[in-house]
Amino acid sequence: MHTVVERELELKLVLSPERAIPVPARLSYRTDDPFAIHIAFHIGTEHPVNWTFARELLVEGVFRPCGHGDVRVWPTKVDGRSVVLMALSSPDGDALLEAPAAAVSAWLERTLRVVPPGSEAEQLGIDDGLAALLTPTPADDLWLRDPWPSDESKDGE
Repeated sequence: MHTVVERELELKLVLSPERAIPVPARLSYRTDDPFAIHIAFHIGTEHPVNWTFARELLVEGVFRPCGHGDVRVWPTKVDGRSVVLMALSSPDGDALLEAPAAAVSAWLERTLRVVPPGSEAEQLGIDDGLAALLTPTPADDLWLRDPWPSDESKDGE
C-alpha cells in the first residue's frame, strides 16, 4: 500500500517585480515514486499544468539556491515574508512561482517523515524485484541445456 502526502496551496505567478497573480496548486508526494514531488498548477483551464522534479531539489531549495536547467529553487524574502521561488522552464515557456516558505517546509517535513532521506530506494523494492527475477526456476534447467546436441558421436561411434 502506498502513501500520498498532499497539500493544497496558493502560489503566486510572478509576472513582474510589481505584479503577481494567484495560482492554486496541489503539492503531492507518493511513496511509489519516492524520489519525486509532483505539483499540479490549476490555471483556469480544463487540465492542470503538471510538473515533476526531485524532492531533494525542493528540500535543498528551501535553504539555499539550487538546481539548473528546467528547475531552479531558492529562498528569499518578499515584503518581509520568507518565500521559496521556483523558476520553471519548458519549451512552452518559463514561469517564476512564489510559495510561502513555512507551508512548503511543513509539507516537506511530512514527506520526510513518511520516507526519510536515503531510504527512497527501499520504497521501490528494486532489490526484492531483482532477487525474484534472478531466482532460478525449474524451467531454467531446460533453458540452460544445449538444444542441439553435438554431431560428434560418443566413444568414436
